[in-house]
Amino acid sequence: MNRLRSEFRENGVVLVERALDHDTVRLAEKAFNWSLNNPGPGARNVLAGTPGEFYQDHGNPRCFHAYRELLCDTNVPDLIAGILGCNNLWLLYEQIWLKDGGNKQRTPWHQDLPYIPLEGDDLAVLWTSLDVVAQENSLEFVPGSHRGPLFNPTAFKADDVSAAMFADGVWPALPDIEAKRSDFPIVSWAVQPGDAIIFHPAILHGGAPTRQGERRRTLSLRFFGDRAFCAERPDAGLAEIDRLKHDDGGSDPMKEMARAKPGTLFRHPRFPKLRPSENALTQS
Repeated sequence: MNRLRSEFRENGVVLVERALDHDTVRLAEKAFNWSLNNPGPGARNVLAGTPGEFYQDHGNPRCFHAYRELLCDTNVPDLIAGILGCNNLWLLYEQIWLKDGGNKQRTPWHQDLPYIPLEGDDLAVLWTSLDVVAQENSLEFVPGSHRGPLFNPTAFKADDVSAAMFADGVWPALPDIEAKRSDFPIVSWAVQPGDAIIFHPAILHGGAPTRQGERRRTLSLRFFGDRAFCAERPDAGLAEIDRLKHDDGGSDPMKEMARAKPGTLFRHPRFPKLRPSENALTQS
């Protein structure tokens, strides 16, 4: 665990082979299927309207009962808490991706944190595939980029993948990594079901495309620990890309965190606490 923790802190990403046993993979697939069959307010096709669009959903406020066993009764929270080196761990939100049914576009290069009013060392994403993924079709990273800066994030526009979320000059422009791949120390791994890639949400990353006859079902679980703090974001942190402008009747805790004073602890009772584990059982 010390090696994984050191590698995570240095590179912002680490591969943990065979991290999930057979029963945990089964629970991950069960959770994925629930999300697929129960779309939430964040469900949409990425790059919609263009050939090769693909599906994602995240932050479904009704998901916890379907994810409870995976998050409370397996090694997943202990793995993340161990890599972060923290005592307390919360679920931020879940996310699924589906690339299937023909040629699918790559996921544009981006960082996750510009879309979320959050910062700190104790942040991690667990990414796992339910299908075998060759290295050339896997998630790609720029090691060390989690240390900053944060770039003006992509708006995921179908007609212009270079379009930025915020106005020019607010943050540095996102580099065109795909056009200058040789300028960056890009890493990726072939993965099997049960392998897990753990990464800091500030790292630059993007997903390779899939081709005819290939399928990629992936599940991302996003966590925060003790050293997690509210952070200021342009446009009051209400980036539509992360569904924060959707009318949810006031049930989205991320909106409240977006209004909190920067630097305060990132905490809200609607984020299920997983470690120590006793409080997780009260979530519904």
